[in-house]
Amino acid sequence: MIDDVRVRSPRGELVLRRRADGALELRVNGVFVMDTTQTSSERALATSVLAAVERPRRVLVAGLGLGCTLAAVLDDERIAHVDVVELERALIDWLRADIVPGGAALLADPRVRAHEGDVAQALDDSASYDVVLLDVDNGPDYLVHDSNIDLYRAPFLTRCAAHLRSGGALGVWSMNESLGLAEMLGKVFADVCALPQPVRHGGRPQTYWLHLATSPRWVAH
Repeated sequence: MIDDVRVRSPRGELVLRRRADGALELRVNGVFVMDTTQTSSERALATSVLAAVERPRRVLVAGLGLGCTLAAVLDDERIAHVDVVELERALIDWLRADIVPGGAALLADPRVRAHEGDVAQALDDSASYDVVLLDVDNGPDYLVHDSNIDLYRAPFLTRCAAHLRSGGALGVWSMNESLGLAEMLGKVFADVCALPQPVRHGGRPQTYWLHLATSPRWVAH
């Protein structure tokens, strides 16, 4: 059992708390981000996009969270390398210290490289990927940080496409089916779809969404 863990960063306060039901819950500036009672959609973000790629060797995961998406990526034996980019150093530290159970093993996997920073800056290098996964908010309509809106606009999505290898795919987790995101993706990719993910959370049925995009329109490989 752990007490609540609190850290302040330049962007505000991160809180990892153990609830009465035993679940871990992550909040940023008081905003609920995720918990460990229902992680199927975070895992599905990885498995659904990986299933759309014939040979997914290199993966970029934007947003470490509590490690659920990363864990699903590493379950795929085809994966040779994963770059994880996380804005908040505390999340990387909490997983490495196993404050989030199982986190230390995830980050110790020899295929994983964890990077503290902004994914927009991380894409400035020459790396290429078979899969790019964006899970940095509760979706474009429920931002954790207002500045993250740029990650769901055509210029950044075009940069993601430019880093995809031929046959690669981009996946975005969202709390809702975002028509605005679908429109932006459609400007960059020829094939775009939204996959519903029915879940039960807090005793109530909900539907989260995975936006999947393939076939960049203007990027030469």
